[in-house]
Amino acid sequence: MTQITPEILTNKTPESPPNPPNWLRYFSFSTDHKVIGIQYTVTAFFFFLVAGIFAMIIRGELITPEADLVDRTVYNALFTMHGTIMLFGWMFPVLAGLANYLVPLMIGARDMAFPRLNAAAFWMVPFFGMMFILSFLVPGGPAQAGWWSYPPVSIQNPSGQWLNGEFLWLLAVALSGVSSIMGAVNIVTTIVRMRCPGMGWFKMPIFVWTVLAAQIIQLFGLPALTAGAIMLLCDLSFGTTFFDPAQGGDPVLFQHFFWFYSHPAVYVMILPVFGIFSEIFPVYARKPLFGYKVVAVSSLIIVALSAVVWVHHMFASGTPDWMRMLFMISTMLISVPTGIKVFAWVATIWGGKLRLDSAMLFALGGLINFVFSGITGIMLSSTPVDIHVNNTYFVVGHFHYVIYGAIVFGLYAAIYHWFPKMTGKMYYEGLGKLHFWLTFIGTSLNFIPMHPLGLMGMPRRVASYDPEFAFWNFIASIGAFILGMSIIPFLVNMVASWLSGPSAPDNPWRAIGLEWLVSSPPDVENFEEIPIVISEPYTYGTSEPLTENMGG
Repeated sequence: MTQITPEILTNKTPESPPNPPNWLRYFSFSTDHKVIGIQYTVTAFFFFLVAGIFAMIIRGELITPEADLVDRTVYNALFTMHGTIMLFGWMFPVLAGLANYLVPLMIGARDMAFPRLNAAAFWMVPFFGMMFILSFLVPGGPAQAGWWSYPPVSIQNPSGQWLNGEFLWLLAVALSGVSSIMGAVNIVTTIVRMRCPGMGWFKMPIFVWTVLAAQIIQLFGLPALTAGAIMLLCDLSFGTTFFDPAQGGDPVLFQHFFWFYSHPAVYVMILPVFGIFSEIFPVYARKPLFGYKVVAVSSLIIVALSAVVWVHHMFASGTPDWMRMLFMISTMLISVPTGIKVFAWVATIWGGKLRLDSAMLFALGGLINFVFSGITGIMLSSTPVDIHVNNTYFVVGHFHYVIYGAIVFGLYAAIYHWFPKMTGKMYYEGLGKLHFWLTFIGTSLNFIPMHPLGLMGMPRRVASYDPEFAFWNFIASIGAFILGMSIIPFLVNMVASWLSGPSAPDNPWRAIGLEWLVSSPPDVENFEEIPIVISEPYTYGTSEPLTENMGG
């Protein structure tokens, strides 16, 4: 979000038409970063709907204490695939889509550093995503060991079939890791080497900072999970004994492989959402971002601390007391740079001229939910509390408040904010606000009851439970069904707006940033001439922050 020279502003004339829509390019091996970004996003939403249907079935089973809806084997497979597809099929691809679309525009580049590698990374997503779903159909049965796939449960093969659901699950996770590593190499190289003239490190938009931080985590953490998945696959199908305790293997070793990446993976998902909040709040509050440099540096501090927090997921795995104490302190410490961002957003909003459009509503809702999840996260970082609520619904509630309450809300905010730029069309604001309120109410009713359930002692991953937990489970299931319905106005809005919505101006929100200085949607190579940055980012005036000469 930076100003550029007046000469560059005149390069794109208002009369120049946007590219005509061409649906076939979204089904091709395109190397245009904008096409790949939309391919990622739409594909991710398909898997989001699949995993959401699984969640509705799970909550349908849990609406009564008895296991009376699906077979227990099917239930185990559903909660395994719900978590797996939500993370590997929805979260990582949709974030990759936003990064692909926005980062080159925000840094004044024409494309990503490695366009063909970029396209190859995307086309692996529908392939391994369908492998997850097809695991329900193979003769050996679906994967049932949860999205963490701990051994020795995950290396048991009662059917004797080499091609079973767990085999496909592990192979798909490994392919997901390869795809994400390819994407991380591309994005980091693009940000480091392809910024336009004048855009120093502290002139980059915060979204670019957070994407860079997230992809650095991918580069140093994801190889551990990918290697662990391959080793587990060898144990399952090829006779190795890395994690088999009956053959001298160490099942806890896999937990280290898994959590060394899978806890930092939360920051891989939440950091770009922090960047989204940092882009949206200044625009809809009509104020500059408070503490830009501190907010930028705090992202790198989170990267450093994320490498020393993974063992707090293993406090109940026979972890020595000294290690529990060390990782309890490191986990609490990571709340400091995160809190810096929260204070900066509140200071940005405070006293602003708030415009409560759909994007701002979702950003505010995501901020509220994130603060709530942060409070419960600090509770869980404490060893005594973590052990007390280990494997209960308190952990499930906290995790879903982070993933859905904060991250998904931030993703929705981003889609509404940049939808006009991506499609050249304006969405219908009434449907957007209906979507927000259904989502916020459904999230609250679905996930808040999980916290008292956990404190009462209800274990997770069960299809039946004691009747004393029935009330809160009923409320949670009602919330889940409301969440399921909330997607309807969103899909109607997006499809109808893209097909026949009113045309969008280049800068409908009167925002400041290079992406808002090109046509909607942008031309193939983004800029007729590479822009030259001459000012600090987020340099709004005091009386009317978003100036007329920046478009709109």
